[in-house]
Amino acid sequence: QVQVLESGGGLVQAGGSLRLSCAASGTIFSLNAMDWYRQAPGKQRELVAGITKGGNTKYADSVKGRFTVSRDNAKNMVYLQMDSLKPEDTAVYYCNASIRPLGFANAFSYWGQGTQVTVSS
Repeated sequence: QVQVLESGGGLVQAGGSLRLSCAASGTIFSLNAMDWYRQAPGKQRELVAGITKGGNTKYADSVKGRFTVSRDNAKNMVYLQMDSLKPEDTAVYYCNASIRPLGFANAFSYWGQGTQVTVSS
């Protein structure tokens, strides 16, 4: 069955960089929009970045100019390159993928389990 898995989180100093990956696997017919969310303790989950099937991107104002989302459809992967990280970027980052499984007429929303990003000051 279809599943998504994030990786690449870790501990980094302010100003550093991390590259998150989200891999979709299973019997996939198509990958549609793929988004990155994050949730810090005591805060609501927020959309950080997203990329459509055609490659159009969107970003939260707080990360514009610092984060870059991209995808590799051949590999069923989406990436989030995070540069100039700030302590306020500390959160659990989740991949959310709209995926149509093979044999299904509709797409479904799939969430990864999250990967922790911690930025020290």
